[in-house]
Amino acid sequence: MTDVYLDDKFIGTVDNANEFINTVKQERRKNKLSPAVNIFYNEASKEIFIDISKGRARRPLIIVENGQSKLTETHLTNLKAGKLKWSDLIKEGIIEYLDAAEEENTLVALSEEDLTQEHTHLEISPIIILGFITSLVPYANFGQSARLNRGSKTQKQGLGLYASNYLLRMDTDVSVLQYPQSPIVRSFLHDIGKYDKHPAGQNVTIAIMSYEGYNMSDSIILNKGSIQRGLARSFYFRPYTVEELRYQAGLSDEICIPDKEVKGYKSEKDYKYLEDDGIVYPEASLKTEDVVIGKTSPPRFLGELEEFSIAANIRRESSISLKQGEKGTVDIVLITENEEGNKLIRVRLREHRIPELGDKFASRHGQKGVIGAIINQEDMPFTASGIIPDVIFSPHSIPSRMTISHLIEMLAGKVGSLAGRYINGTTFDSEKEVDLRKELLKFGFRDNGTEKMYNGITGEEFKANIFVGNMYYLKLKHMVANKLHARAAGRIQLLTRQPIEGRSKGGGLRLGEMEKDCFVAHGASLLLKERFDSDKTIVHICESCGMFAIFDGFRSRKTCSKCGNNVEISAIELSYAFKLLLDELKALGIYPRLILKSKYEV
Repeated sequence: MTDVYLDDKFIGTVDNANEFINTVKQERRKNKLSPAVNIFYNEASKEIFIDISKGRARRPLIIVENGQSKLTETHLTNLKAGKLKWSDLIKEGIIEYLDAAEEENTLVALSEEDLTQEHTHLEISPIIILGFITSLVPYANFGQSARLNRGSKTQKQGLGLYASNYLLRMDTDVSVLQYPQSPIVRSFLHDIGKYDKHPAGQNVTIAIMSYEGYNMSDSIILNKGSIQRGLARSFYFRPYTVEELRYQAGLSDEICIPDKEVKGYKSEKDYKYLEDDGIVYPEASLKTEDVVIGKTSPPRFLGELEEFSIAANIRRESSISLKQGEKGTVDIVLITENEEGNKLIRVRLREHRIPELGDKFASRHGQKGVIGAIINQEDMPFTASGIIPDVIFSPHSIPSRMTISHLIEMLAGKVGSLAGRYINGTTFDSEKEVDLRKELLKFGFRDNGTEKMYNGITGEEFKANIFVGNMYYLKLKHMVANKLHARAAGRIQLLTRQPIEGRSKGGGLRLGEMEKDCFVAHGASLLLKERFDSDKTIVHICESCGMFAIFDGFRSRKTCSKCGNNVEISAIELSYAFKLLLDELKALGIYPRLILKSKYEV
């Protein structure tokens, strides 16, 4: 006997499990049962699960009977002619939807050539095993799966035209690529997904070669001439928002140019871009710490409002200014009000981003890298026909990653550029490499894609033939201008007296255990000491009891609260975090003694 469950509720038993399952499937295919019904047989536990619940991920498959697909050429012809629809195929029992559970009892073939008597279903197309974004990668069946995953993720980070109404939107931290292009080597999903409406990359000429060591380990070299002609330029947008809040007792914020009497007034030059209403004017060029919107707020605590004080009416400065490392041009100023009726100001800053050292680029095959050098066009290597590549890519990035699809796209892109047509690079259904090579030969190039190249500086011919082609390259959102961070002395935390964290707050850079090990290995002891001095503090210790003593700097008097005055008290240097630990141990009732030894003793 086999137990039967409907949506995980026990409903009875059956004598012959296989016969029952086959009956349910046949009734479903004849439309006597809902096509949403799925059935799964767990042979080990002798249980049948029937599922009609909502929220299951289900996918369509072609039904196979006796090793033959039920979808025939006649069906395909009628589909193309519009005589048949997708819903008709489901009604006729040619295609059915399976959930993850029922799929456990099936044997699915990738293509018709693979069909045997054991197979129960056939994939509509092998490309269905990939997601939508992954399907955009051309020649993906020639690449490694890990790189394919990375290539899929990379495309999501590529800059392009994310929305055609971007000028009317106030999105946080977005970039728009100038002159985006449609890829030459493409998949049929580029047309289905209307990729031409929102492209996210550019077609570049790329050479695979080492050049003066500037493209070692994943870095790339860019042609300065290409950048000057507009390669990979983008605009970066960032919004600033201010609201005139209302407080108790009729107090409220005020958007204006702060008065000199205001508490925390900056300096006149910080407010120089503000107009009479306290808001910056459009197209003003701002840099770090310039004020965008001037604002004053009432005293923070009512305790500040002293009855007999002149300072009772002093407001405090709360303007919005540009953070560390930010600069740009004011793109748009919006003045409106929110649902509570408070005045709302929104200012959008625009920054023109030209590719610079450290900006991240990638191909669609998971081959990502940063700019290692930008070389003058006259110093770049060139081919016998005078073509100068836009990008020089390292050959060492290919063998270990096994991204053969990267190389095939270069070859296909070269053919597409010369022939003036798009190349179909759909995974499992692409134009064959052999045909591309033959076509390349007709255009007068070597069929293997290599060309003679010359050194741009000396004019000498390189001994090796260089693989040159055309491919779609993406500029990613990870730009060095958003990440560059350095700091000298600055703000510290109140509790530990160590530097605060985070680039936006002007925080410190953490020197961790591994960085410490590097300094130790290099023998850079003084640098190491300096790095670990970030919370250096001087404390006075009583040598008798080993506890903290009291030092009165005004009277130059040292005393120990336990031992009195007639004891030896020494000033020592230690980390404030350690001093904090001792205080916490004392709070637990533990007596931590510091036993001092003369540093002059051997």
